Amino acid sequence: MKSRNILLSLPCALLSLSAMAAGNHAGDHGDGAIGKPGLSSKVTRTVIVDMKDDMRFHSSNFNVKQGETIRFIAKNSGKVKHEMVLGTEKDLQDHYEVMKKNPEMEHADDNMVTVAPGKSGEIIWQFTKAGKVDFACLQPGHFDAGMKGLVNVASSKLPPKSDSPNGHKH
Repeated sequence: MKSRNILLSLPCALLSLSAMAAGNHAGDHGDGAIGKPGLSSKVTRTVIVDMKDDMRFHSSNFNVKQGETIRFIAKNSGKVKHEMVLGTEKDLQDHYEVMKKNPEMEHADDNMVTVAPGKSGEIIWQFTKAGKVDFACLQPGHFDAGMKGLVNVASSKLPPKSDSPNGHKH
């Protein structure tokens, strides 16, 4: 009986390991490449991103300043499940490949939200580095159909001050 229990639990263990591996895909941003989870008390503005079944984000290009904390309200106006996932282009592509193999996977990481039809979810994110941060819906078929967006993060660094009135140091 013991060997039968082990054999029965083996597929569950493999499924768990697969899910854990998939769970670390885009959510592990230890290097801060795209920023970090933001605090609700530090939100500087709220942005509404409407997700529709035409496989587009309505409002898909945003400009923010380095250091700014944004509350994204991801609103699903469609009839199918959508999601909003912040990441690098590579992270999103890698994560999408995992999603195609595990289409029912739901997200609980700070940089992503899965939203049922007619519902809303939110991401609070602080953009700590200048550059670009991509976002996408990684539900199978949605990413390939072009459900993607971009956050342009402008540098908050000011040019160095000069001692002379004409801008040259002597």
